[in-house]
Amino acid sequence: MSSIIETLPPALAKIVQRFQRATEPKRRYEQLIWYGTKLKEFPEADKIPENKVMGCVSQVYITAEFRDGGVFFQGDSDSQLTKGLVGLLIEGLNGLPAQEIVNLAPDFIQETGLNVSLTPSRANGFYNIFKTMQAKAAEYL
Repeated sequence: MSSIIETLPPALAKIVQRFQRATEPKRRYEQLIWYGTKLKEFPEADKIPENKVMGCVSQVYITAEFRDGGVFFQGDSDSQLTKGLVGLLIEGLNGLPAQEIVNLAPDFIQETGLNVSLTPSRANGFYNIFKTMQAKAAEYL
């Protein structure tokens, strides 16, 4: 189980471990919502079709910029839980080199235990957000 964590970028590994310690689904949801509250204010001007995550039931927007050798994301959603997923991914991926983001497999979500707590549409939304972030990172390769 820890072998997957060892292959993750440090910030993402720390997040996964935090969720592993939260054994109750309610606690995981609270933690997820907390990540959403940590997001910076998302500019209304960036809520444009190019930044919209396709395939999400909620309205989700992601932007990326490249600086200091890493990709930095900003995001927002109109749903608290989805906003939490965005916050979790931003916290875990911000500042990583584009190649590392592109090479990352999304199966770390299983390690958090969130996959069993999320509805199928939210789990699908997670993968769509993750894939959007990878695509935006790939633009900087």
